[in-house]
Amino acid sequence: MSKRITTDTRDELLESLVTRYEAADRDKKGRILDEFVQLTGHHRKHATRVLNRWQPKTNNPKRGRRVYDDAVRAVLLVLWEASDRVCGRRLRAAIPELLTAMEHHGHIDLADDIREQLLGMSAATIDRALIPARAGRKKLGHRKRVSSAASVKASVPVRTFADWSDPPPGFFEIDFVVHGGGSAAGRFIHSLVLTDIASGWTEAVPLLA
Repeated sequence: MSKRITTDTRDELLESLVTRYEAADRDKKGRILDEFVQLTGHHRKHATRVLNRWQPKTNNPKRGRRVYDDAVRAVLLVLWEASDRVCGRRLRAAIPELLTAMEHHGHIDLADDIREQLLGMSAATIDRALIPARAGRKKLGHRKRVSSAASVKASVPVRTFADWSDPPPGFFEIDFVVHGGGSAAGRFIHSLVLTDIASGWTEAVPLLA
């Protein structure tokens, strides 16, 4: 699990390490990589990519609202689906841990610029970017909501990924995922998903209903 360091802190660290890394022999590169992994908590494979691809930032003048390309939006959609289509505020809090877990388990392999854009998105930007996806889901139909169930749901406290405060292994999140494509008609697979918060280890059991 990645340690929580800011982008600026990571860039300062990379600026001090990359020059040494590029000039080092194989053994020294291994030691520098170990140092970077220990300081950032990055998975070793991802840390290697970062050290090999990093370029110092240039001081560009401030511009207006940032425009995100289709590649960033496509990954954002994957993260939104993985988080059970939560709102932009909750997804913004979950993105750092989601990216780390999904990269660690081989579900995604992102270029550094796409990863940085995702981490830099605000909750409002995420909500705007997901408007077309949400509109498409609405056309497929809503799941029926019962007022009494809604009141019970509102009384249950909700934790985002950022609220766990680095618990030890053994604390889990359990989700019941419906794979009906937005419709409850007919029989289809449901997934009962158990995720260990500390390690990201996930077990999923398919259930036919």
